[in-house]
Amino acid sequence: MTPQDINANYIADLYGETYLAEENAPRAKRLMLSALFPGLAVVGVAAAAATWFSEHYGMPVILAGLLLGLALNFVSAEQKVHPGLDFCGTSCLRWGIVLLGTQVTAMQIGGLGAIAFLGLLGIMSLVMGAGLLGARLGGQSRYAGWLAGGATAICGASAALAIYAVIGRERLNQSQFTLILVGVALASAVAMTFYPLIAAQLDFTDTQAGFLMGAAVHDVAQSLGGGYSFSQSAGETATIVKLSRVALLAPAVALVGLAIGSTDGRSTSFISKLKLPWFIIAFFVAVALNSIVDAPEWVAEYGLIASKAMLLFAVTATAMRSRLDLLLTQGWRALLPVILATFTAFITAAAFAWAFL
Repeated sequence: MTPQDINANYIADLYGETYLAEENAPRAKRLMLSALFPGLAVVGVAAAAATWFSEHYGMPVILAGLLLGLALNFVSAEQKVHPGLDFCGTSCLRWGIVLLGTQVTAMQIGGLGAIAFLGLLGIMSLVMGAGLLGARLGGQSRYAGWLAGGATAICGASAALAIYAVIGRERLNQSQFTLILVGVALASAVAMTFYPLIAAQLDFTDTQAGFLMGAAVHDVAQSLGGGYSFSQSAGETATIVKLSRVALLAPAVALVGLAIGSTDGRSTSFISKLKLPWFIIAFFVAVALNSIVDAPEWVAEYGLIASKAMLLFAVTATAMRSRLDLLLTQGWRALLPVILATFTAFITAAAFAWAFL
């Protein structure tokens, strides 16, 4: 056989394998989509219902998604929905956090001012410490404290989802995570309702009230809603403060990862402990690009819509996969980290606003 024949046979064989691979690729995609569809459909219906409740009854959409997910917990007994639920709890979560970076720029953080920014860092540190203290007092693991403190200090459910991705299911069960999510969502809704009234009773200026809403209310939408319910100027201040907290999501997740170490308990190097999940790095990149490139307004607008939708899918799917029997056995002590962190956030933010702004 000549070299030309060998090359011809090799090329023919290579083409045959390539042809088969190309022929099978669409089939594999169809199989994957068919496996994901039942779970995606259930989560999609629940998310649409949560949105309807939010729009018609003023309920925070994340809280509505959590409660509907818990109500539909029985569907997780069907194995067919598991791939779709897992996809929503992982991929939707990660891309939702990445798209959250389209809302923040370095200029917004710079507009906060050095004193207010340092005060914000101090408040966030105290809140995370309060979460850890609450976990200890409530007989919870330190991972529950990191999760509750981080979610309260940064940006509610989205921060909780990001931190839980670092903690892992091996160290904190999904039912306890869901309970903390519910607690954070409820606390945020209560804060949006009462903080503007308290700020008015304390005779806070627009700047002071805006800082309080931006620094002490957990969820982004509730934080801005509380600020604008006080006044237009307070809402603008709350937006700057809150987005500064969102921008600190990636450093906070890195510090949590450094503090808790690896999931297998083995000692690792300092550099490996600082290693961030890819979606947190992508969030950083999105913030950097949003700061450098003057993107059209529709990028931020649709980025926010997509981010909210994906995070709603993630929390709804997480609630559906939670075991209600474990959830019911947690008791009120499981919410102590959220309660103490929320109280600390309000007291420290109000004190800072009264003393320095």
